[in-house]
Amino acid sequence: MSGVFGGAFPSHAAEPTKATVELNVDQTGLMLQGYDPVAYFTDAKPVKGSEQISAEYQGGRYNFASAAHKDLFVKHPAKYVPAFGGFCAMGTVFDKKLEGDPTLWRVVDGRLYLNVNADVAKKWAQDVPGNIAKANVEWPKIKDIPAKELNAK
Repeated sequence: MSGVFGGAFPSHAAEPTKATVELNVDQTGLMLQGYDPVAYFTDAKPVKGSEQISAEYQGGRYNFASAAHKDLFVKHPAKYVPAFGGFCAMGTVFDKKLEGDPTLWRVVDGRLYLNVNADVAKKWAQDVPGNIAKANVEWPKIKDIPAKELNAK
Protein backbone atom coordinates (compact mmCIF):
# COMPACT_ATOMS: atom_id res chain seq x y z
CA MET A 1 0.00 0.00 0.00
CA SER A 2 3.01 2.30 0.16
CA GLY A 3 2.38 3.47 -3.41
CA VAL A 4 -1.03 4.83 -2.49
CA PHE A 5 0.23 6.71 0.54
CA GLY A 6 3.31 8.03 -1.25
CA GLY A 7 5.26 8.67 1.95
CA ALA A 8 2.71 11.22 3.15
CA PHE A 9 3.39 10.85 6.84
CA PRO A 10 2.37 13.61 9.22
CA SER A 11 5.25 16.01 9.40
CA HIS A 12 3.84 17.91 12.33
CA ALA A 13 1.89 15.42 14.43
CA ALA A 14 2.53 16.41 18.00
CA GLU A 15 3.06 14.17 20.96
CA PRO A 16 0.02 13.97 23.19
CA THR A 17 -0.30 16.84 25.62
CA LYS A 18 -3.46 16.56 27.71
CA ALA A 19 -4.97 13.84 25.59
CA THR A 20 -4.45 10.15 26.16
CA VAL A 21 -4.46 9.68 22.40
CA GLU A 22 -2.05 11.32 19.98
CA LEU A 23 -3.81 13.95 17.88
CA ASN A 24 -3.00 15.16 14.39
CA VAL A 25 -2.15 18.73 15.37
CA ASP A 26 0.32 21.34 14.17
CA GLN A 27 3.17 22.66 16.31
CA THR A 28 0.77 24.94 18.20
CA GLY A 29 -1.79 22.23 18.97
CA LEU A 30 -4.22 23.32 16.24
CA MET A 31 -6.53 20.61 14.89
CA LEU A 32 -7.91 20.36 11.35
CA GLN A 33 -5.43 22.94 10.04
CA GLY A 34 -7.76 25.59 11.44
CA TYR A 35 -10.94 24.35 9.79
CA ASP A 36 -14.15 24.57 11.82
CA PRO A 37 -15.19 21.03 12.89
CA VAL A 38 -18.85 22.00 13.26
CA ALA A 39 -19.08 23.34 9.70
CA TYR A 40 -18.74 19.84 8.24
CA PHE A 41 -22.07 19.03 9.90
CA THR A 42 -23.94 22.35 9.62
CA ASP A 43 -22.62 23.68 6.29
CA ALA A 44 -21.72 20.33 4.67
CA LYS A 45 -18.32 21.71 3.67
CA PRO A 46 -14.98 22.64 5.20
CA VAL A 47 -14.90 26.25 6.42
CA LYS A 48 -11.84 27.95 7.88
CA GLY A 49 -12.27 29.01 11.47
CA SER A 50 -10.97 32.10 13.24
CA GLU A 51 -8.17 32.10 15.79
CA GLN A 52 -10.31 34.55 17.79
CA ILE A 53 -13.08 31.94 18.15
CA SER A 54 -11.48 28.78 19.48
CA ALA A 55 -11.86 26.06 22.10
CA GLU A 56 -9.67 23.27 23.41
CA TYR A 57 -10.69 19.67 23.77
CA GLN A 58 -8.55 16.71 24.86
CA GLY A 59 -5.29 18.45 24.01
CA GLY A 60 -6.29 19.90 20.64
CA ARG A 61 -7.33 23.45 19.80
CA TYR A 62 -10.20 23.99 17.37
CA ASN A 63 -11.04 27.20 15.51
CA PHE A 64 -14.61 28.11 14.57
CA ALA A 65 -16.23 30.25 11.90
CA SER A 66 -18.79 31.61 14.36
CA ALA A 67 -19.56 31.83 18.06
CA ALA A 68 -22.64 29.68 17.39
CA HIS A 69 -20.42 26.88 16.06
CA LYS A 70 -18.16 27.18 19.08
CA ASP A 71 -21.19 26.92 21.38
CA LEU A 72 -22.37 23.75 19.60
CA PHE A 73 -18.89 22.25 19.93
CA VAL A 74 -18.50 23.12 23.61
CA LYS A 75 -21.87 21.51 24.40
CA HIS A 76 -21.11 18.26 22.50
CA PRO A 77 -17.41 18.11 21.53
CA ALA A 78 -17.31 14.35 20.94
CA LYS A 79 -19.93 14.77 18.21
CA TYR A 80 -17.70 17.08 16.16
CA VAL A 81 -14.10 15.93 16.64
CA PRO A 82 -12.68 13.94 13.74
CA ALA A 83 -12.40 10.18 14.05
CA PHE A 84 -8.99 8.64 14.74
CA GLY A 85 -7.51 11.80 16.23
CA GLY A 86 -7.78 13.60 12.89
CA PHE A 87 -5.43 11.17 11.17
CA CYS A 88 -6.24 9.63 7.79
CA ALA A 89 -9.04 7.10 8.18
CA MET A 90 -7.70 4.83 5.44
CA GLY A 91 -4.22 4.98 6.95
CA THR A 92 -5.71 3.72 10.20
CA VAL A 93 -6.91 0.62 8.34
CA PHE A 94 -3.23 -0.13 7.64
CA ASP A 95 -1.93 0.73 11.13
CA LYS A 96 -0.57 4.13 10.07
CA LYS A 97 -1.12 7.65 11.36
CA LEU A 98 -1.05 9.72 8.20
CA GLU A 99 -1.87 13.40 7.86
CA GLY A 100 -5.62 13.92 7.61
CA ASP A 101 -6.46 16.52 4.96
CA PRO A 102 -9.45 18.54 6.19
CA THR A 103 -10.54 19.17 2.59
CA LEU A 104 -10.80 15.40 1.92
CA TRP A 105 -13.56 14.51 4.32
CA ARG A 106 -16.76 12.60 4.75
CA VAL A 107 -19.34 12.51 7.53
CA VAL A 108 -20.70 8.99 7.99
CA ASP A 109 -23.22 8.09 10.67
CA GLY A 110 -22.47 11.32 12.51
CA ARG A 111 -18.64 10.95 12.51
CA LEU A 112 -16.13 13.06 10.61
CA TYR A 113 -13.49 11.11 8.69
CA LEU A 114 -10.45 12.57 6.89
CA ASN A 115 -8.07 11.10 4.33
CA VAL A 116 -4.50 11.96 3.38
CA ASN A 117 -4.89 12.63 -0.37
CA ALA A 118 -7.37 12.30 -3.25
CA ASP A 119 -6.15 8.83 -4.32
CA VAL A 120 -6.58 7.48 -0.81
CA ALA A 121 -9.99 9.15 -0.50
CA LYS A 122 -11.06 7.30 -3.69
CA LYS A 123 -9.89 3.99 -2.22
CA TRP A 124 -11.75 4.79 1.02
CA ALA A 125 -14.93 5.55 -0.94
CA GLN A 126 -14.91 2.09 -2.58
CA ASP A 127 -15.98 0.46 0.71
CA VAL A 128 -16.72 3.10 3.32
CA PRO A 129 -18.57 0.80 5.77
CA GLY A 130 -15.91 -1.91 5.48
CA ASN A 131 -13.06 0.56 5.86
CA ILE A 132 -14.68 2.16 8.90
CA ALA A 133 -15.13 -1.28 10.47
CA LYS A 134 -11.46 -2.17 9.81
CA ALA A 135 -10.22 1.19 11.09
CA ASN A 136 -12.33 0.84 14.23
CA VAL A 137 -10.61 -2.48 14.93
CA GLU A 138 -7.11 -1.09 14.30
CA TRP A 139 -7.41 2.28 16.07
CA PRO A 140 -7.40 0.90 19.64
CA LYS A 141 -4.17 -0.95 18.79
CA ILE A 142 -2.35 2.14 17.44
CA LYS A 143 -3.93 5.15 19.15
CA ASP A 144 -1.26 5.40 21.86
CA ILE A 145 1.73 4.72 19.58
CA PRO A 146 3.47 7.85 18.26
CA ALA A 147 3.00 8.45 14.52
CA LYS A 148 6.75 8.57 13.94
CA GLU A 149 7.11 5.09 15.41
CA LEU A 150 4.14 3.59 13.55
CA ASN A 151 4.99 5.12 10.20
CA ALA A 152 8.64 4.04 10.39
CA LYS A 153 7.58 0.38 10.17
